[in-house]
Amino acid sequence: QQLFNSADVAVVGRFAGSKSLAAVGGNTPVISLLINLFVGLSVGANVVIGNYIGQGKKEKVKESVHTVMAMAVICGVFLLIIGTVLARPILMAINTPDEVLPLAMLYLRIYFVGMPFVMVYNFGAAVLRSIGDTKRPLYALIVSGIINICLNLVLVIVFKLDVAGVAIATVIADCVSASLVTYFLMTGDEMVRFNPKKMSLKKEQVIKIIKIGAPAGLQGVVFSVSNVCIQSA
Repeated sequence: QQLFNSADVAVVGRFAGSKSLAAVGGNTPVISLLINLFVGLSVGANVVIGNYIGQGKKEKVKESVHTVMAMAVICGVFLLIIGTVLARPILMAINTPDEVLPLAMLYLRIYFVGMPFVMVYNFGAAVLRSIGDTKRPLYALIVSGIINICLNLVLVIVFKLDVAGVAIATVIADCVSASLVTYFLMTGDEMVRFNPKKMSLKKEQVIKIIKIGAPAGLQGVVFSVSNVCIQSA
């Protein structure tokens, strides 16, 4: 997922110019922080579902799966709203130069549009990993990563969309990875099969997921915060 942003940096650096490179590259620490936070949070989902599977509590497993996916959508939409509103304050807080601020804001706001897809992928992948399926989430990322690179090149070189082009490519790639993982969940193992109509938040599962996932997410954030501080300097 972090390589998506690296691919964006590489393409705009080669084909768009120094301001575009600075705008996209300047967002890297912020994006890394978000990804580390929610990858960590998804660990909570993985552990909770894995425990219920080990205990043979099939109904609790099903409740947890649908709670996890509901949390993914809610958190994703929340981040979409907060990110688009706070993009400018975030970038100003890390001392983004005035000459690249408009481009950096454009990239970050479009990137935040993809946050619901990022959340669905991460939490859906955690569900799959709870049953030992570590390959298909990786395959989904590989496919979406290739799509991201190809769209980057097309949108920047052919359509001259500059920073907006690489951001749009990333959102589309995120959508692909989320769609693939959702498909795997809807057609896979009966134990963790996902039905969108049954999405709901169960208080017991939400608390357990946050209790386990929040510390893991914060651990990842600590390293990202240091990079944000360096970026600011």
